[in-house]
Amino acid sequence: MSSRHAIVPRGLNATRSPLSQGRFGRMFRKLAPAKFGASDSANVTNLSALADKMVGKFDAPKDGPDAEESGIPALYTYFGQFIDHDITFDPVSSLTKQQDPDGLVDFRTPSFDLDNVYGRGPNDQPYMYDGNKFRLGEKLSGTGVADTHDLPRFKGRALIGDPRNDENSIVSQFQALMLRFHNRMVDDNDSLSFEDVQQRVRFHYQYVVLNDFLPRIVHASVLDGLKTAGRYDRSKLAHYHWKTYPFMPVEFSVAAYRLGHSMIRPGYRLNDAANMLLQIFPDPNNPDHNALTGFRAMGPGRAIDWGRFIDLDTRAYGVEDDDTNPDNKRRLQFAYRIDASLVDPLRKLPPEVASNPASLALRNLERGWRLGLPSGQAVARAMNLTPLADDQIIIGKAVDEPGPDDPQTKIADIANGVFAGNCPLWTYILAEARQFQTAVQIPATGAPAGGVNTPQLGPVGGRIVAEVFLGMLFGDNSSVLSLDPQWTPVTGPSFALKDLVAYALGQGDPLH
Repeated sequence: MSSRHAIVPRGLNATRSPLSQGRFGRMFRKLAPAKFGASDSANVTNLSALADKMVGKFDAPKDGPDAEESGIPALYTYFGQFIDHDITFDPVSSLTKQQDPDGLVDFRTPSFDLDNVYGRGPNDQPYMYDGNKFRLGEKLSGTGVADTHDLPRFKGRALIGDPRNDENSIVSQFQALMLRFHNRMVDDNDSLSFEDVQQRVRFHYQYVVLNDFLPRIVHASVLDGLKTAGRYDRSKLAHYHWKTYPFMPVEFSVAAYRLGHSMIRPGYRLNDAANMLLQIFPDPNNPDHNALTGFRAMGPGRAIDWGRFIDLDTRAYGVEDDDTNPDNKRRLQFAYRIDASLVDPLRKLPPEVASNPASLALRNLERGWRLGLPSGQAVARAMNLTPLADDQIIIGKAVDEPGPDDPQTKIADIANGVFAGNCPLWTYILAEARQFQTAVQIPATGAPAGGVNTPQLGPVGGRIVAEVFLGMLFGDNSSVLSLDPQWTPVTGPSFALKDLVAYALGQGDPLH
């Protein structure tokens, strides 16, 4: 599947073969591949039946609260995409690869080093830089938004460390924020070298990954099992082991880290303008291309009001099913719940994004089967866990009160029971999250007093994601966990994604 014009978080999608992305391996090498039919065609037929159940009915983008919303602000979906582009991007030239005998498969060690931002650095890619700072693109316009820039471009194409970070309007503008974060760090630390500033930027980013992003998507009980005295402990990694270099496990890249597909909303509001509630893909019946597609200069009026994606300020929660309520159009949008359900636009991706199959759910399921992933139950047993019962593996939206348009299907009732005790790993991990919900307090006035039930990755999915993240950071001698595991930002240990965004926007105290 091409990434062209994709709104799907690429880091969480079905396009990339891990065989061609850095160091590749398996966490559970001894487990047999799961099969879902006696022949290839039977496997595809049965997986198609499951994929069909994993996509909800069509819902148009809307401004008000939604029963499928989690307590996770919407930006975390695309921060997850940004993270993936960091740990999978290879910035080294093709000439260097040709000189390396292992270059085709085994060239790059995945790490949280922001090479998707820095590329090969100012000496190798001077067109991205102005001295020690990044060049910024044209100023963007947007109702109620000031002082925002597009990415620097040449003939519409972004001049950035990783071209994938221009594939939709949200990750594109977040990439531009990261350029501004670096630039402000230069201003606040004008006596430091480029390399020292770069390390400080990386430390703040890695701190957010460890202390904000992971706790948002992984249940606390899982993360606590990886800590000693409240700190992540290398010796607690039980399943992700490497000898010389960290690798990218297929269980992570093809299953667990595709959690973000279920978090995608049908569309997002960018700012106050009436026409800025945009679908993730153009409407095939009205292809005006005014959707959140990328790989082009940002259109007029499309500057993002970041308070709609992350809790920079406190806004009204809004009122469900009230299109006339003015608070609805300014509210903080939330990611959809992590569950075994994707929004309808992902049922049939546009032809410029994917074809054969066009269903994102089927692409994920087929990829996992063809790469020989074991079943979710087999992985659970290998982790010394009691697998979910079939009755606990529910395909559908994990809403609090399912209505007639929210079917809830048990996995064993699909495809004549072929998935009974034999659930594809990706589906299992999404269904497992439903069993590990946390009531999250919403940073908005008028929000539900008891919080919003928010599914999080459980002991299979969460452990895979957390161990891979931690293993990569422990395996990087220049990471915050290796150099200074007790490091915290000067503004305090509560530093989170919202503070990173605010700093990039010129708000808050200097960071040293």
